[in-house]
Formats: sequence, C-alpha cells, structure tokens
Amino acid sequence: MTPRDPSQLVSDLAALAASSGRSAGKEIEAQVLVVGAGPVGLTLAMDLASRGVQVLIAELRQADEPPSVKCNHVAARSMEQFRRLGVAAAVREAGLPGDYPHDVAFRTSVTGIELNRVHIPARAEREHDQTGPDGWWPTPEPPHRVNQIYLEPILAAHAARMPGLTLMHGMQVTGFLQDEAGVTANACKRDDGTVHRIRCHYLVGCDGGRSLVRKIIGARFEGTDVVQRVQSTFLRAPSLRELIPGRLAWGFQSYNARRCGTTFAIDGRELWLVHNHLNPGEDPARVDRDRSLRAILGVDSSFEYEVLAKEDWVARRLVADRFRDRRVFICGDAAHIWIPQAGYGMNAGIADAMNLSWMLAACLDGWAPPRILDAHEAERLPITEQVSRLAMSMGLSKIKVRTALPENLEEDSAEGRATRDAFGRTLHDLNVQQFCCAGLNFGYFYDRSPLIVYDGEQAPPFTMGSFESSTVPGCRCPHFWLRDGRSLYDELGPGYTLLRFSPVAAVDAFMEAACRLGVPMTLLELGAEDVPPVYRHALVLVRPDQHIAWRADSIPTDVTGLVDRIRGG
Repeated sequence: MTPRDPSQLVSDLAALAASSGRSAGKEIEAQVLVVGAGPVGLTLAMDLASRGVQVLIAELRQADEPPSVKCNHVAARSMEQFRRLGVAAAVREAGLPGDYPHDVAFRTSVTGIELNRVHIPARAEREHDQTGPDGWWPTPEPPHRVNQIYLEPILAAHAARMPGLTLMHGMQVTGFLQDEAGVTANACKRDDGTVHRIRCHYLVGCDGGRSLVRKIIGARFEGTDVVQRVQSTFLRAPSLRELIPGRLAWGFQSYNARRCGTTFAIDGRELWLVHNHLNPGEDPARVDRDRSLRAILGVDSSFEYEVLAKEDWVARRLVADRFRDRRVFICGDAAHIWIPQAGYGMNAGIADAMNLSWMLAACLDGWAPPRILDAHEAERLPITEQVSRLAMSMGLSKIKVRTALPENLEEDSAEGRATRDAFGRTLHDLNVQQFCCAGLNFGYFYDRSPLIVYDGEQAPPFTMGSFESSTVPGCRCPHFWLRDGRSLYDELGPGYTLLRFSPVAAVDAFMEAACRLGVPMTLLELGAEDVPPVYRHALVLVRPDQHIAWRADSIPTDVTGLVDRIRGG
C-alpha cells in the first residue's frame, strides 16, 4: 500500500464511521494498540507496560462477560514470563484445589477401569514432589493446570493496575489505515455505537482465529484445514466426582468401543469440560451429544448434569503466511491454529507476545531502529511452522489409537487384563510427551534471526517431549539456582544481560559500547556460583526474552559492531 497523508487517513476513517450511521466519539492516542484481551493480548500489553510503553487494549467483550472455557494449561515458559511480570503466584493459586492431583488418567471411561496414568503433582506438592515426568525440569516455574476462565480474570486484574495500560471493554476495532508515522483505527463502542478514532505507532492483532486484523493486512492461513472434529461440552455435574474410583485426575482420557473422549476437571468439584473426539467422517449434526457424553463418562441415563456451554469445532493446522504488514502485527490464534495439544495454542501465542514486546519497546524507546522488528517474523514463523507440525503429528497418532481399539479392552478375563496393561503402556508413552512436553517449553531455538550472532555450532534437536540444554545462540538461556537460592532469571535485567563466568574476562569496552548506543545492559557476575557444565564460555549475552544472543570467551575487536548487531543496527 502506498503511504498516504495522515489527514487523508483521518478523513477516510471519519467517512467510514459516518457511513455506518454511528456518532463520532473521541480521539484516543497510544503507542501500541492491542486488539483482543485474551491471555495473549493481556500478556503482550502487560509486558509492554512494564517496559514503559503506553498501551491500549480494545476488547470486544464487556467486562462482565466471562472468557470461554478453552485452554486448561499454562506452560512452564509462560509461567516463567508471568513470574517476571509479577503475576505467577496469583496464577498458581487459581484453578483446582491445592491438593487436587494434576494427573492424566487413561481409562475405559471416567468412572471405568484405569489403564494407566501420567503422574503430575498437585500444586501444593509442586515444590517438594519431583517424582513426575516434569519434576526434573530446569525452571523456577513448573507448569500449572488452570482453566482460562480463571486465568484470564487474573491477568486482566493485574493489567488494570499497571501504569500506562488502558483496557477498554466492549470496544470493537472495525478497521484501520496505516501511514509512514503510525496507524489510525476505528473502534466502535458496543453499548452506544459511538465510533472512536485511535491513533497509535503500532497495532497488534491478538483477536483470535477469525482475526479481522489478519484479514485486513492480507495474511492468509496455509496448512491442513481439517484434522479432526470435536464436540465440546462444559457442564456442571456435582455427583460425578463421587463416582470416580481410585485417585482423582485433572484429565481423563476415555477409550471404549462406544465413544472416545477427554474430560478435564475445571474446579475439582462440579465443573467439567468434556471433549467428544469424533471418528473420521462423522457428521457432528448426526452424533448424539448426550449419549456420547454418557459413554465417555461411563454413566447411565439416570445421571444428571447441566450443560453450561457447548461448541462443535474443528482441529486444524493453519499458519499465516506472514505475521506483519509494516506497523501491524498478529500474534496467537490470529497467526496460527493447530490441534490444542498441551494448551500450546495459547502458550505459543504468549511466546509470540513476549518475542514481539521487547522489540516494540526497544524501537519506541529509541535504542533500536525500526528494522529490529523484522526479527519477529524471522524468528517466530519458522518455529510456529515446526511446532504446528509436531502438534499435528501427535494428534494424528492419537486418532490412529482411538480408531483401532483392542476388541477385548473391557473384557473381564486374563486376556482382557493383559490387553489393558499393554494398551495402557502405549497410552502413557504416547501422551507423556504431550502433557510433559519439555521440548516445546525449553528446546526450541531461533536459527534465522538478524539479531543473533551465531558461532557455527548447531543447536541440539528437540522433540515435543525432549530437549538438551544449550548455550548455542538462539537457544533459551539454561536456568540454574544460585547458591543463596535465588533464580538466575530473577537476576536478569529488563534489557540485555551479560553473564560473566570468569572475573578475568574484560567487559568494560562492551559495556561502554552498549552505553554509547543506548542499549540497556546489565552485567551479572557469576564466577562464584556453581555453574552447570552447559555454560562453557566466559561470556554469554542474554536477550530480554531470555534467549541467547551471543557467547564467547572474550569480546571481539569490533565490539561496537556486535552491540549494533544485537539491537538491529
């Protein structure tokens, strides 16, 4: 699009508002306009505000409209970011009761025969119980099982208390135009139809899979449009917990010849979310929702429940062909949709937000040129493509298992028990990768970034469930605990942090170059700490998003060029 005169943009938007028959409201200014106040938009806005950016969130829902009951899991990497933002403790206290197990159980039905389970400690046991498959993870913040209906209000309340952040509910962004200096958007107030005009430097669409922002910038979804069809039912069933034999679980996967599905405990008492996984070729309109739900739960026709919400949806693998058009970006479901394995739709969106936030703040603060923003798509799009394929592969594997159940799975015989033991091991080994996905948390790395100084060593490969800690530039900075019990991450600065592991490594020229170029730089001395062997270099430079930008045993001759590179110069 050819840049246009700002006054003409204003006239065009005013005309657009007038043509809709709505009254003109006030003009609002912000440095960044975030469209959508789901977990991704709220996290982006909070991080921007923490960096001194004036940010406005426009959310279509009214303040008293609850979020949908979708994502049930906050990944360790997301919890690490919430820790930095000061909201992790509140998030961890929400959701299931403190003593309620976070296990995933595999059964013939929720109330039926147990086949196997993945042990995940309850939140009250997280600090001392490391027996689960994720107990060894090198992080100050283990993952947390909490539904979005509890998570989102906590983030919104925290955001509302932050200086420089304004959250406007009941506000629908209906269009925007760009020029060389910024973006001008129209936003319609739902309650009275007033159209406000918002002027900002940058706009970020966190407005979901049907994103208007994505459509306006001309980004197109590419991938697999239908992987599986699912019927979801959010229900209240106070008597279900009493019918469940043995140890409770956060998640129950049901496998029987009548119907396969997944059930999540939402509040640990009476609220449950049931996913009915339809077989290939099944038409949702012809599937009896009640009968399927009872088969998944393992209850008869006398069992009573109340439907609170229901949705028929399609699991897909779609990634936008681009994440940006000049001053407008997309994050989260606006940029990618895939099978919701381990909650990684929302958590990948939070990773998008944390990647983009510090770059936007650096540009707006003046210590980085606008071309630093080129790194966002260069880094996130390849990773999104890779992770989406991992999620689809896992989803297809589970579909294959569900459509080829052993015939004698529920048979009361020695052969039936042997079948259940073998099938249970198969289910555990397949699903532990999803529910304890170390690779998706800590293994991904950026290998095509203009902001990272690579040194020729290849980052170790990762899978959904496995990874190897590394200081190869582009990888996540490996976490460790300092001798006095502090987390390494708590000591990182808000900008770049130079980790010095050897007191003889000269850093004065590096710090001076950073100061000269205005790059915020913290020097963290770690020579006296018990440092993990993965740190083989005297100097390691960590970005604001905790990824490694550079490492060496000494600073280069052209230290100014190095600092200029990592700021996008």
